[in-house]
Amino acid sequence: MDDATRALLTRGCAIPAHPLALTAVRTLDERRQRALTRYYVAAGAGGIAVGVHTTQFAIRDRGLLEPVLALAIETVRAELARAPRPFVRIAGAIGPTSQAVREAEIAAKLGYDCVLLSLGALPKATDDELIAHCRAVAEVLPLFGFYLQTAVGGRPLSYDFWRRFAEIDQVCAVKIAPFNRYQTLDVVRAIADSGREDIALYTGNDDNIVADLVTPCDSARGRRWIVGGLLGQFAVWTSRAAGFVNLAREARETGKVDRALLADGAALTDANGALFDVRHNFAGCIAGLHEILRRQGLFEGRWCLDPNEDLSPGQIDEIDRVERAYPQLTDNAFVAEHRDRWLS
Repeated sequence: MDDATRALLTRGCAIPAHPLALTAVRTLDERRQRALTRYYVAAGAGGIAVGVHTTQFAIRDRGLLEPVLALAIETVRAELARAPRPFVRIAGAIGPTSQAVREAEIAAKLGYDCVLLSLGALPKATDDELIAHCRAVAEVLPLFGFYLQTAVGGRPLSYDFWRRFAEIDQVCAVKIAPFNRYQTLDVVRAIADSGREDIALYTGNDDNIVADLVTPCDSARGRRWIVGGLLGQFAVWTSRAAGFVNLAREARETGKVDRALLADGAALTDANGALFDVRHNFAGCIAGLHEILRRQGLFEGRWCLDPNEDLSPGQIDEIDRVERAYPQLTDNAFVAEHRDRWLS
C-alpha cells in the first residue's frame, strides 16, 4: 500500500462492500458489474471491498472469485486514469488457512492493497489458532481485520483476540461489524490498548453507522475514533454515504455534532432495517441491496447466485416505506445523471 492510500485509510473514508451483478440465468453480468464499480468511484467512495459477504461468498463455488476481483480492479484503474486519487483496493478472503492464503495470493497478484479476512470458517479455533491463521495470510498482504456478526456467518471474538491481533505488524485496519455495542467496544479498547496508532478503525455496524463515526472512545492510552465505514449499506446511495463520512469527520475535528446528522443517522438505521431484512434475521439482506440497484437501473434484476435467495415476505413494502420516508438518504438523481456512461 502506497503512502497516499495508507493516509486515506487512516483519515477515514466510505468503502462499499461490492455486490455482484448477475443476468437472469445467474451468470456474471460484466457490463453491469463494471458500471457498479464506476458508480462507486464517481460517488466519492474511498475504496471498494470485493469478494466479501455482499459479493456473495458462493462466487468461490462458481469459479468467479478471480474474474470478479480482476474485473473490479481493472475498472478502478481505468476510472482513476481519468482523475487520479488514492483509492483503497480490498479483497475478501475466507476459509481455512490454505484457502485464505491462496485467495490472498490471487489478490496480491491482481494488485489489491489488503485483505479483509473473515474468520467465520474457523468457529471452534482457539485464539492461538486464529492468530496463527491471521499471521499466515498477513505474510501475503496487509490485513483488514473483520468482526462479522454471527447472523451472517461470523463468530464471537474476544478482547484478548483483538489485543493479540493488533500485535501483527501487517494489520492496517479493522472492520467492526458484530452489530453489538459490547463487542464493538471490545475491539476499540483492544486496539487502543495496543498502542497501535496506525491501525484504522472502520464501522461495519450497518445498524449504527453515524453514531459509530462521531462517538469518542477513551482508554488509558488515549482517545480513539472509528474513522470510516466499510459497509454493505454503503453499496447503495453511495454518494450520500460518502457525504455522511465527510460530515462525521468534520464533527470529530470541530467537536460539534449537528443534530441533523444524528437524525439522518437514525433514518439510515431504519432504512438499513428494511434493506437488510432485520425482521427475518437478515435473510433478504443481499436481495434488498440488489433491489435498490435494480430500481436505479444499475442492475437488471435482483437475482442472487442461490435461486432461493430473494426478498422476504413484506420486505418490498418496507423498502418502499423507507424510500418515501427518507428521500434525503438516496442518490437517485446522481445515478440517473451518470448511469448511461457507466453502462457504456
